[in-house]
Amino acid sequence: MTRPRVLVSTDIGGTDPDDFQSLVHLLLYADRLEIEGLVSSPYGNGRAADLHTVLDHYAADHASLLTHSGDYPEPDTLRAVIKQGALEVADHRGFGDPTEGSDWIVSCARRDDVRPLDVLIWGGIDDLAQALHDAPDILPRLRVHYIGGPNKLWGVDAYDYLETQHPELSIIESNSTYRGFFADDGSGDHQVRDFVGRHAAGHGALGDFFARQLPAVKMGDSPTVSWLLHGAQDPSRASWGGRYIPLWGGRKTIFERHTTAGDVAEVYGVVEFWLPRPVGYGSGDTARMIIDGRRQGPFSVAVDHGDRLRFRCAPRDPKIIPYLIESSHPDLDGRTGAFTAAPPPEERWRTPAAEHPHWWCDDQDPAAALGPWPGARTISDWRDEFLADFAHRLDRCRPAGHRAAGA
Repeated sequence: MTRPRVLVSTDIGGTDPDDFQSLVHLLLYADRLEIEGLVSSPYGNGRAADLHTVLDHYAADHASLLTHSGDYPEPDTLRAVIKQGALEVADHRGFGDPTEGSDWIVSCARRDDVRPLDVLIWGGIDDLAQALHDAPDILPRLRVHYIGGPNKLWGVDAYDYLETQHPELSIIESNSTYRGFFADDGSGDHQVRDFVGRHAAGHGALGDFFARQLPAVKMGDSPTVSWLLHGAQDPSRASWGGRYIPLWGGRKTIFERHTTAGDVAEVYGVVEFWLPRPVGYGSGDTARMIIDGRRQGPFSVAVDHGDRLRFRCAPRDPKIIPYLIESSHPDLDGRTGAFTAAPPPEERWRTPAAEHPHWWCDDQDPAAALGPWPGARTISDWRDEFLADFAHRLDRCRPAGHRAAGA
C-alpha cells in the first residue's frame, strides 16, 4: 500500500497541550505514513525542543512497536526531520523571512516523487505561507489540511496572503469540523473523558505521556491524520477526518467605520476595519485592536495606508465580538465597538467560489453540525471506530506480557 508523504507544522508546546496528544497519535500510526517533516511553528512559546521531547517517549516504546510492524521509523530518522519554523506570526504582509521550517517545506515538496506532500497544519500557517512566497512552483505538489478556527485567529495575515495570492492551493480548511473528535455528541462526554484512564495511562511511555497532558481526549489536530488513514482521501466523501464542501465566496467583510453588534461578519472569515487616519497620526504613533478582550494577544495592529488605518482579524466563534482600540493617538485610544460573527447564509455557502477550485471547508448543512459546530458530526459519527483503533495502537506500547487479550 502506498504510504502518504506527511509534513506536520505544529504549535506544540504553545497555547494548548492537545498538540502533544495529536503527536502521540501521529507517531503510533507512523508505520502507515512516510513522515518527512515535523516543523515547530507559531503561535506561542512552543519550540522544536517540544517535538524532541515527544520523540524521547517514542524512542522508549520503539522496540515494543517494532514487534507489531517493522515499518515504524527509527527515532533518529524522525529527529532528523524536526525543524524550527517561525518564532513569531507573520506581519501584515503574511510572510517575512525564510525559516529552517519553511525551507524544509520547499525542499520536501521539490523531491522527485509522484505522491503529493500532505502538509498538516496544526498551528500557525505562517511557515507554509513563507514557503509558497519563496517557492510558488511547489503549489501543485502540495495537499494541505489546515486546522483553522483559533489558529486562524493567531495567523490571520498569513492566511489572508494564502487565500488571496495562492487561490488554487489544494487545501482542506477545518474551522469547526475538527471538533467532532472531542465535542459532546449528545451522549455525554464519557468516551473522551474515560479514554485516557482506560487506554492511555499505563500503556508505555507514549501512553503515560499522553495521559499527563489533559484529563480527556482532545487531539483537535488529529483529524488531519485520520483523514489519511480511513477513507478515499476525497474531501467530499465520508472519512474519519470528516467530509467537506467546496469553499464559497464573500467570506471577507470590510468595515469602513466603527461598528456595533448589529453589524454582521462571517464567522471564521477575514474581517478588516479601514478607519480614517486621525489628523496628526505620525510614523511614531501606534494602534492595536483588542479583539474579544484577548489581552494575551496576538493583536490586530494598525497598518498605515496613508489616509486610512487597516486592522485585520478572524472571528473564531459565532457570537457578538467586542473590540477596543489602544493607541498612542488620543483620537483612537479607548474607542470601542462590536460586531456579530455569524454563519454564512445558505445561498452563499451553496455556491462554490470559482477562484478557489481546490479549496474545501466545513459542511454548512445543519444535519452535519454538532451543536454550534458546522461539519463536526461528519467526524463524531466515526468516533467509536477511530477511538477503538487508537486504543489498539496505544496497546502496542505495552510490553508483550502486559497487552490486552486479542490486541
